[in-house]
Amino acid sequence: MARPTAQVLTLLELLQSGGIRTMAELADRLGVDQRTVRRYIGHLIDLDVPVESVRGRYGGYRLASGYRMPPLMLSDDEALAVLLGLVASRRVGLTTMTTTGTASETAAAKIRRVLPERLGRRLNAVLESLAFTAAPGEFPAPQTAVLLAVADAVRHHRPIWIRYIAADGRRTERTLHPYGLVAHAGRWYVTGADPEKGQDRTFRLDRIADARALPGSFDPPAGLDPAQRVLSGLAAAPYRHQVTLQIQGTAEQIRTRLPPSVASVQEPPSAEATDPQGERWLRVELRAERLDWLPPVLASLDLPFVIERPDELRGLVIALAGRLTTSARRSPPHA
Repeated sequence: MARPTAQVLTLLELLQSGGIRTMAELADRLGVDQRTVRRYIGHLIDLDVPVESVRGRYGGYRLASGYRMPPLMLSDDEALAVLLGLVASRRVGLTTMTTTGTASETAAAKIRRVLPERLGRRLNAVLESLAFTAAPGEFPAPQTAVLLAVADAVRHHRPIWIRYIAADGRRTERTLHPYGLVAHAGRWYVTGADPEKGQDRTFRLDRIADARALPGSFDPPAGLDPAQRVLSGLAAAPYRHQVTLQIQGTAEQIRTRLPPSVASVQEPPSAEATDPQGERWLRVELRAERLDWLPPVLASLDLPFVIERPDELRGLVIALAGRLTTSARRSPPHA
């Protein structure tokens, strides 16, 4: 059973969320009777928290208008969730950087400074004993002002003007109807439509030097999935090698090793989907700067495949098969 102090703080959190809370609702949320709720309300009033009683059919309790909670009031579970979230987000590159340091690190430091010593020691034990299997994300982060401006435009369906710096250093100014923000593989993207060119576009936020909202509004397409748009755009981005394969299997099997951000899987017409033996083949296209990672991926699929292009990939697959065959025929060395 929760301690009275924790229950009183929970009651304050419920009232702080806004609106009028009925006696029955508060009793149910706290797991106590209505008499105990009244006693907790009295404790808050004794602490100079302005709790108002509202009479009538829909009456209950609420906080006086303009009341602000103390700077930080977190339970053990809440404090652990916040700190672990900050640490994890830093590892995957989802936190923004400031000129004086990492925002997540300074936020975590502030939280730990104001926590009770007992809780601080317990959380330190968790954070000091925690290990990650992947190295910290070292990705360029978007400017906070750009991220907030784009997010506001997405939410209110407003066009935005952006100054964009391409990978080759070219600077352009564009107008965008932003459909959504997507965080993928440690980077932030905004996807939308370029009304001047009539094309769908996706931009990396860390390459946007400036962003400003424009007058007016737009209607985003119905049923739009921004994350899927970004993944499809990444799979079709220009790279050094264009790879085309035919793989015998299902799209679900192929996606286990070649996700949408890496490759596109095309369903051929039903008449062309199967060979004379009735086996189903799917066309797979992808682009890559290097090909050396692809033969092991194809081997791990364990599905029949045909390489249409490039010939260089065929040679790499044959070389990998030779190395595997040689290793499989080796006898174990003597002790």
